[in-house]
Amino acid sequence: MSILEVAAAVVQRPDGEFLLAERPAGKPYAGWWEFPGGKIEAGETPYHALVRELHEELGITVEVAHPWLTRVYAYPHATVRLHFFRVVSWHGEPHGKENQRLSWQYPDAVAVTPLLPANGPVLRSLALPPVCAITHAAELGVEPFLERFQVALQQGVKLIHVREKTMDAATLRAFAAEVVRRAHAHGARVVINGDTVLAREVGADGVQLNSAQLMALTARPEVELVSASCHDRHELDRAAELDLDFALLSPVLPTLSHPGAPALGWEGFARLAKNLPIAVYALGGVSRADLDEAWRHGAHGIAMLRGAWQT
Repeated sequence: MSILEVAAAVVQRPDGEFLLAERPAGKPYAGWWEFPGGKIEAGETPYHALVRELHEELGITVEVAHPWLTRVYAYPHATVRLHFFRVVSWHGEPHGKENQRLSWQYPDAVAVTPLLPANGPVLRSLALPPVCAITHAAELGVEPFLERFQVALQQGVKLIHVREKTMDAATLRAFAAEVVRRAHAHGARVVINGDTVLAREVGADGVQLNSAQLMALTARPEVELVSASCHDRHELDRAAELDLDFALLSPVLPTLSHPGAPALGWEGFARLAKNLPIAVYALGGVSRADLDEAWRHGAHGIAMLRGAWQT
């Protein structure tokens, strides 16, 4: 089976709004909405095809584009492999050079229809925030942590991973329920570490699996959000096979909790995360100052423990 290689762009403004284009008359799925882009020609890299296509279709010159997801989709007329980039800086005002309509949309409020079938999972990934904040209450104390947590929510944290391995069951349940209550009041989502039952009991949005749980699964758990902690490509591929929402790949840099342990480094992270269909967060020794570096190496964002709660 031949696969058509395509470069696709998430042309995105700083507030998260992104661009969709309507397919012009005469093409398959004419009138349907899609991410701009086009076929990768012989001898082109996905990036160079992206630059060419956006100039031809939208009249813009790409300045900064980060590699993101790679997804395969089988349409009746062709099977395509979509190499997505997030285009965050460009020169010129996008306009339809093929007389196609354009529309700026938000990931959680797309108002144009119909969308090409391949776009659903991409929109779900695009709705994930750039930072995953991992709880740190055992070391800080529950009340001091909740004070910092409230500040972080007010500052815009939108994805929280409750990970408190040393708490007893009753304390963890009460803590998780309070985190969920506060998070939902601010439009944030919460995943619980390794316990789908607890996630359901406290009304969390999903579960974060450890690598052993991930590799033992035969099907995706039936909760809204499912993510996994991964350390190698085999585990990342399994997360993708199970259609998880995202993965945390670690350790990228040296960490306080595992001094002397080997780290992937940014090039190692990029190599492992390349061409995956799911979002991957960089975890381990990273701070907010590393976000641009993470994006340049194909990460969706960063996951932080101590750094998420510094005030």
